[in-house]
Amino acid sequence: MITKRIIPCLDVRDGRVVKGVNFKGLGDVASPVELAEYYSGAGADELVFYDITASAEGRKLFTDVLCETASKVFIPLTVGGGINTLRDFDRVLKCGADKVSVNSGAIRDPSLIDAASERYGSQCVVLSVDVARVGGEFHVFAKGGREDTGMEAIGWIRRCVEHGAGEIVVNSIDTDGVKRGFDLDLLAKVCFNVKIPVIASGGAGSVAHFIDLFRTLPGVDAGLAASVFHFGEIRIGDLKAAMAAEGIPVRL
Repeated sequence: MITKRIIPCLDVRDGRVVKGVNFKGLGDVASPVELAEYYSGAGADELVFYDITASAEGRKLFTDVLCETASKVFIPLTVGGGINTLRDFDRVLKCGADKVSVNSGAIRDPSLIDAASERYGSQCVVLSVDVARVGGEFHVFAKGGREDTGMEAIGWIRRCVEHGAGEIVVNSIDTDGVKRGFDLDLLAKVCFNVKIPVIASGGAGSVAHFIDLFRTLPGVDAGLAASVFHFGEIRIGDLKAAMAAEGIPVRL
């Protein structure tokens, strides 16, 4: 049986890890290098590094911080932020990333997913989707959750999977930082429509939320969170022990 993955997320702005609520009110947390090193040794299965303002500011991702972070990590590292071309994929992979996450860049140019999966393999291409409810529909948002594209989210996700995305991170803007649980309704719709790994992001506030996620939606492959890990509200070792006690397959 495939084990469920626990993935801390480093949202980086100006070289520092930050965290907010509903993608707003970002506050300083710590150094990404220090946090990455800590999580690598604390039992995390993977790590996600997002340069969260790169797309909105129209610039490339901070390669110096990324290179230093990657040098401290001995678990798979997914990197995103300002990924708009194959050159960006190449640059990030050469900095030490194992997988590359694309969001706004794919919205601007959907052919980027085809080209990247053809060159690097679909296992390297992670579609990150920022989703919020608008008028009773799930809409895709761009530029770090700042811009409503008007696109219906499930259709967009299916399209990207058909064109070569090998994994999906589903970021619920509605539940981000609220700590009341994952967006199970949204995630259920995604799992029903695709057959590739799905990573749930946004809403974790307790160990029980992770257990509820994997029990309710066994098709979800991983749970991603930020502040509950950054501030020590949940320790990854304790979380995994609780999951194992509930019969959820996990790497201890």
